[in-house]
Amino acid sequence: MTIVSERHVDLSSIPRLFWKSTKMAEEWKEGPAIGIDLGTTYSCVGVWHHDRVEIIVNDQGNRTTPSYVAFTEKERLVGDAAKNQVARNPANSVFDAKRLIGRRFSDPLVQNDINLWPFKVIEGSKDKPTIVVSYKGEDKQFAAEEISSMVLKKMREIAEAYLGKTVKNAVVTVPAYFNDAQRKATMDAGGIAGLNVMRILNEPTAAAIAYGLDNVGRIGKRNVLIFDLGGGTADISLLTIEESSFEVKAVAGETHLGGEDFDNRMVNHFVRIFKRRHKKDISGNARALRRLRTACERAKRILSSAIETTIEVDSLYDGIDFCSNITRAKFAELNMDLFRNSIELVEKCLTDAEMDKKSVHDVVLTGGSTRIPKVQQLLQDFFDGKELNRSINPDEAVAYGAAVQAAILTGMGNEKVQNVVLLDVTPLSLGVLAGEDDLMSVVIPRNTTIPIKMEENYTTGYDNQTEVWFSIYEGERAIAEDNHWLGEFTLRGVPAAPKGVAKLKACFDIDANGILKVSAVEESTGMSCSITITNHKARLCKEEINRMIMDAEKYKVEDDERRGRTKAKAALENHVYSIRNTINEKKICATLAAAGMEKIEAAIDQVIRWLDDIQFSEAAEFEKKLTELELICNPIIAKRCNNK
Repeated sequence: MTIVSERHVDLSSIPRLFWKSTKMAEEWKEGPAIGIDLGTTYSCVGVWHHDRVEIIVNDQGNRTTPSYVAFTEKERLVGDAAKNQVARNPANSVFDAKRLIGRRFSDPLVQNDINLWPFKVIEGSKDKPTIVVSYKGEDKQFAAEEISSMVLKKMREIAEAYLGKTVKNAVVTVPAYFNDAQRKATMDAGGIAGLNVMRILNEPTAAAIAYGLDNVGRIGKRNVLIFDLGGGTADISLLTIEESSFEVKAVAGETHLGGEDFDNRMVNHFVRIFKRRHKKDISGNARALRRLRTACERAKRILSSAIETTIEVDSLYDGIDFCSNITRAKFAELNMDLFRNSIELVEKCLTDAEMDKKSVHDVVLTGGSTRIPKVQQLLQDFFDGKELNRSINPDEAVAYGAAVQAAILTGMGNEKVQNVVLLDVTPLSLGVLAGEDDLMSVVIPRNTTIPIKMEENYTTGYDNQTEVWFSIYEGERAIAEDNHWLGEFTLRGVPAAPKGVAKLKACFDIDANGILKVSAVEESTGMSCSITITNHKARLCKEEINRMIMDAEKYKVEDDERRGRTKAKAALENHVYSIRNTINEKKICATLAAAGMEKIEAAIDQVIRWLDDIQFSEAAEFEKKLTELELICNPIIAKRCNNK
């Protein structure tokens, strides 16, 4: 079935909505709401607490947490613990899940990444990429949403430990250039983690809130460009900030450009050097590549402050120690095309906003990769030497803005926060397949302020057409099939009439999360049909999500058991060494009978040997050993105290 866009296109835009959210506070009354920056390489969580945003430290004392999930023969690890063991368990340590989320297995970018990752990715149902790992001796398959949900749950637990309360509500950030499928997949991940995702917020917009909030009422009307270059994505947003209003004028971005790509270039460079020096190719050895990558990540950070650094990896491959230097200039040369791509995104954003670069008052840096000196230099050169603004923490700004938005939505913030008005935009054009040339008829152009509702008039493509098929796409290509397909529906009951007589109206409605609902109506009869885009070919179905939620509960039980084992083992060890230290004191030794000393020492030695030999044991076993030790030692020590 075909539809034809009429020569006169009616884009009857509903008045743009300002989404202050005091009225929304009633919807989410249960407990505090947090803001989560779900990053490709690191994640961060913040909360509005004590009348300000608190960035919450994790159990290791770090303000950011690696977006890593690892599986071993005994347990599942998330965050720092997962990343710390990745060199010895590369095939079962999953990272970069954000690069898979909402994508199809056949996507060329996914195919390219598969060759770089040490873990296995296969084609699942509906062309979904599926991650395969070995867990407790069995092969387990996970969707990217499930891995991301584990990271989100870790961030939730970090917040709950800090607040001492259960957390159910969250604002989660995504790259501004994430498409509809990727946004919905992120919401699915939040649902699997047991979170009510109140809002999907664009990362550079969140960073703009972090920048502008402390300057509300002091900076006047300013055009601010947010340059966000992180571990996996590049995002550019141009906003006009005035008083408490944040209006996004345009966005540009690349969901596959960031620090991970810079690391890949460096790893490939040193693989070539190793091959040239030692005539050995390490590209097929996952463990060697992981150790080399870790060294490259460290070197990249050092080169942000030093001119030169050394890569050193002991026994990298076949017992060969590897050592090589890299300069800041060489690192820049390896990645120059990628750096320039990020600057081209700035130019595209300014063009879309129809704004000259001289009209930009502030260029604000966020994202860890903006620390790279060459990136800063190229950006400064583009703006004719303008000083770059480094006033916000590049690692924490996005979580900060998300926490502010969470406070707004729940009515928890102070007056300054509650007065914030945010006007975001849709990053990609949205439209339908129309005409015999397979062209995309755009209904909502990219960089249109959201929430928004727009309409366009269509008619039938041939005589006596009674059914009209609407196929919905997003993207900037002229041919619809070159863009990203979102979904389809059929409007039935159209009165039979000559071609071009029927009057059809398509309505595209985007909410504040950037989620799309499409409806169509035949005006003479009122026959209508609608669809909330679900990407059923790429998105998890309800049954899959429910299964993953149940699995998440199972992992929670396992995690609780692991914590119980760790606590019981620590209690036993502390008691053993406490008694040993006690009896080693000369005063106590002198008052204990020789037989008593020998009995205590034998019991302690037996427990220590058991602890050294044990590979795995339940909490009950550690508790049993502790009780047995107390039954032996306590009466002897108590008797000595009574005699004294």
